Amino acid sequence: MKLVRWLLGSLILFFDFIFTPRSKKRPEGEQAMLDQTTSHFKLYQFKACPFCVKVRRAIKRQGLKVDTRDAKNNHGYRQELLEQGGKIKVPCLRIEENGQVNWLYESNDIIAYLDKVAA
Repeated sequence: MKLVRWLLGSLILFFDFIFTPRSKKRPEGEQAMLDQTTSHFKLYQFKACPFCVKVRRAIKRQGLKVDTRDAKNNHGYRQELLEQGGKIKVPCLRIEENGQVNWLYESNDIIAYLDKVAA
């Protein structure tokens, strides 16, 4: 089973690399404001998780700058996700706005939220 996961994960990463989407182009000022908004976003993810790849592709397509945190290989990030987010489930977007922190799970919900932010 571990071999199958490794093989599928490698294929997912290979095709993600080959078919990387292009970033949306915006005027410099608009992009700077968007970068400032997303500077407080953190995406907890596993590198080869298909749902995480889906979210990372949406981030790339929208031209957003979101810090990614590998919760599989980094024990500190994994612990943050468990203690602050409540569960180890990826993808998870940590959103810090006005001193308040929200944790958003589910790839489709994360993508919908990011689309609203980028609109």
